[in-house]
Amino acid sequence: MKSKLILYLWCMCTFSACTSSGKGGKEETLYSGEIRIAVDESFKPIMEEELQVYHALTPEALITPIYCSEVEAVNLLLKDSVRLAVTNRRLTEEELISFHTRKFFPESILMALSGVALITHHSNPDSLITVEEFRRIATGETTEWKGLNPDSKLGCIQVVFDNPNSGTVHYVIDSICQGKPLSPSLKALKSNEEVIDYVATTPDALGVIGANWIGNKTDTTRLSFNQRVRVMSVSGNRKATPENSYRPYQAYLALKKYPLTHEVYILINDPKGALPTGLMTFLTRERGQRIILKSGLVPATQPVRIVNVKDDF
Repeated sequence: MKSKLILYLWCMCTFSACTSSGKGGKEETLYSGEIRIAVDESFKPIMEEELQVYHALTPEALITPIYCSEVEAVNLLLKDSVRLAVTNRRLTEEELISFHTRKFFPESILMALSGVALITHHSNPDSLITVEEFRRIATGETTEWKGLNPDSKLGCIQVVFDNPNSGTVHYVIDSICQGKPLSPSLKALKSNEEVIDYVATTPDALGVIGANWIGNKTDTTRLSFNQRVRVMSVSGNRKATPENSYRPYQAYLALKKYPLTHEVYILINDPKGALPTGLMTFLTRERGQRIILKSGLVPATQPVRIVNVKDDF
């Protein structure tokens, strides 16, 4: 019987904020001023918590997040409308060349490990799926639940994503479908919250969302998920079994045993080393990484330890 794992953070760094002139048209510094940042909507819950703590620590700073698709977030960075973005990917070579021709040298800084979660209605008895089966569903090769389980009494698989331009969609296209287009029958909603609402009320649905949206906020061990939906176990093998399939618990993300694990990056273009750099420093140090741990994702820049916890089933 497979054991669950629980992830802990070893706190080794501290964050210190220095005082400086701030809002009201004064000079922007590492810890003062006013900026906007772009954030893939998948990471809205995390960034709202991060910014709440950051504003409490640095009262001279005002950071306004723009929650949008990953495509829009990167475009805002390319247009110099923001100097910091949080996305599922690094900047591409083509995007870097665009910056370099303007004498800018942005960075892609690893912030966390996340994953794509597959959720179903509670009445759906199918709890296991392989990466290959998910690929066939995403590309339209498999359209009915009977294609996964011949005994299924469900009908057509209604696949729903958060946003057509989200980082989740791009990850599925690039990493799962290997560039092959998604099936035109797939539905794109406006947010991860809408995906959860849709799946919770639609027995035939298969939702594809960011892993940080499925946590049970009342469970401090982070070993249970949102009670409104069912989270599928995913296998990288040819056939999914309880022994080789994993759900997106933090430890399985950290060990990359969960097959749909991906990285989260801070994209920053801040040649003056001002407030965007101050925020980036916070996000990648102890306080910011603690919030990531609490969210259900894996901190990227702080040491972690993994402990076996006896499984209840």
